[in-house]
Amino acid sequence: MTDHYARYKALKFNRPDKGILEVIMSNPGSLNSLDHAGHKELSDVWRDIDTDKETSVVLLRGEGGVFSAGGDLKLVEDMKNNWEDRARTWKEAADLVYNVINCTKPVVSAIERVAVGAGLAAAMVSDITVAGRSAKIIDGHTRLGVAAGDGSAIIWPLLCGMAKAKYYLLLCETVTGEDAEKMGLISVCADDDKVVEKAMEICRKLAKGAPTAIKFTKYALNNWLRLAGPTFDASLAVEMLGFTGPEVEEGLNALREKREPNFDMESPF
Repeated sequence: MTDHYARYKALKFNRPDKGILEVIMSNPGSLNSLDHAGHKELSDVWRDIDTDKETSVVLLRGEGGVFSAGGDLKLVEDMKNNWEDRARTWKEAADLVYNVINCTKPVVSAIERVAVGAGLAAAMVSDITVAGRSAKIIDGHTRLGVAAGDGSAIIWPLLCGMAKAKYYLLLCETVTGEDAEKMGLISVCADDDKVVEKAMEICRKLAKGAPTAIKFTKYALNNWLRLAGPTFDASLAVEMLGFTGPEVEEGLNALREKREPNFDMESPF
């Protein structure tokens, strides 16, 4: 890989075909969860891709047949305990969503096994999303004790409608790849062992297409997401506010202890 991506450590890169760049989330042994460095890299990489003249299409996937389990517990705990970490992660989370939206190159995501957190946010605002039939798509924010602000407010209602978005985001219900396709949350459902293959097939078609026409079409369509920018900004702000409150403490403890959270507490609102 060229020096264009030499600084990245949590992400790996591959060029399987002319014009196609694979961006691979890599954290072996932890379902490709994202630590502080990984979260920042997934936020930053889209600017570098935008200026990469060798790349016309991007495939985002996880290493080892799994997409990503989202932010690791250390990242979540640091956000809860430390103002600087919380402020930095807020900026990175906003940049991640807007950078994928504003990247001129089409982005195809291949969801295998599980997609949570920042990885899921990148996948949902990708231009085309492929998921395995039994893949698990989970926005777990309210289970953690914070608002669903990781990109879901900007995209879920547009993809699957407000009724479905509220149901899954308020209750943290798991959506399988098969159900996600039926409700319009993803573009294509594939057999579990064919997800990357199907995503690569789509990438090759895009790479052979009219490059400027495809970029202009992405730009125009993504104005729907830019219109929802204030909604996303508000959701991210109240998510960060939640990291200063008592509910995230119980949510984090429940995650550590692998149990259901007990939110037996009064809300001030």
